[in-house]
Amino acid sequence: MEEQKLFQIGEVAKLFHLSVSSLRHYEALGLLTPEHVDPSTNYRYYSVRQFEVLNTIRYLRALDMPLPEIAAFLENRDIGVIEEKLRQQKKIVAEKARELKRIERKIDNRLQQLSDAQHSVCDEVKRNRLKACRLAWVRTSLKIRDFFDMEAPIRALEGSRAEAVVFLGKVGVGISEEDLRAGRFDEYDRIFLVLDEEDHFDGETAILPETPCVSIRFRGGHTDARGSYQKLMSYIRGHGLEVGGFSREITMIDYGITSDTEKFVTEISIPVLPRA
Repeated sequence: MEEQKLFQIGEVAKLFHLSVSSLRHYEALGLLTPEHVDPSTNYRYYSVRQFEVLNTIRYLRALDMPLPEIAAFLENRDIGVIEEKLRQQKKIVAEKARELKRIERKIDNRLQQLSDAQHSVCDEVKRNRLKACRLAWVRTSLKIRDFFDMEAPIRALEGSRAEAVVFLGKVGVGISEEDLRAGRFDEYDRIFLVLDEEDHFDGETAILPETPCVSIRFRGGHTDARGSYQKLMSYIRGHGLEVGGFSREITMIDYGITSDTEKFVTEISIPVLPRA
């Protein structure tokens, strides 16, 4: 062995801006076997002729190609093989780009919601319109005494889906038209998920049309909602309106964002119709 023509593993790591552990990992996978391993010291040595293989590995890793795919190519180096692998990788990268763009839009939506919530005018009833939306929901009798009472229904809504519903959209609870009219505000009859346009959801969903509504925001969570329901129903009766659908109650800021309960913001919207 002509040692002056070989490089120790640490030297190769520095030359290629890699960690020693990465080179050992490449060796374990069979991608890059040292030219020589000293039997007495277990030091690993690499030759210049192996640098091209290492360059290929680094290039394909920069394209986000998985190491097993790189290993398969190195075992069968051919123009046709690399062309096919690059085409496959291009499709994978394009799909990742689409997914990242989707996540970026969801981040923008969340930032907008947080900004909106922090500038809320609270305890004031407003007339506006609920936008058309896509909902998924589970009908369930639900009394909320604390934050944890929502966990089981959220898991039921989530089911076996890969994406957590808390990522997919805004989770809310609702009270039926009948209970709203009767002044029963202490128990919800459904938990729902407002889905963004780009969300993937393989369960049953419903498209709700745009509709007039009355809404109110208040400082607090679901356990503090009763007084706001009373205000909304008083407004509805006093302005010649009637309830036109189930309520949609969503915490815009809650335990998922801050432990400071004084910063919680919840919005309740009730669809309305002119009184017949």
